[in-house]
Amino acid sequence: MSSTSQGLVTVASEHSVADSLDRLEARLRILGITSFARIDHAGGATAAGLELRPTQLLVFGNARAGTPLMQADQRAGIDLPLKVLAWQDSGGQVWLTYNDPHWIAERHGLGEPPAPAVARLAEALTGLVKLAAH
Repeated sequence: MSSTSQGLVTVASEHSVADSLDRLEARLRILGITSFARIDHAGGATAAGLELRPTQLLVFGNARAGTPLMQADQRAGIDLPLKVLAWQDSGGQVWLTYNDPHWIAERHGLGEPPAPAVARLAEALTGLVKLAAH
C-alpha cells in the first residue's frame, strides 16, 4: 500500500525499520549516492527516558540531482538532502515516508528548468523506496 498526503508519500514495508533502511542504504551505495546520516529517533527517546516505537531517519543525496532545484531557488536546500523516515505503527506495520519531490518543487515555486530534474528525482526516489520496502 502507498499513499500521498500533504506532500508526504508513505509506503508499507515488508521489513523491520532497521532492515528497511539497511536495504535502502545498500542500494544507495551501489548507485554511488551519499548517505549523510542515520538518526535513531527511538534510541534518542530511550536515552531521554521516553518510549517511542522503532523510528529511524536516513538522510542522503546526490549533488547532480539536488543542485538544479537549489539553482532555481536556494531555499529548496531546506528540503534537501532527501530523507526517508522508517517507522513502525501501533499495529506493528512498518512504513517508509518521504517528501514527494514534486511537492518540494511546488513549495518553492520551481518551474522550468528544474521540472525535468524533479521528475527524474521523483522517479528515482519512488524506485529506491519500493526496493527497500519489498
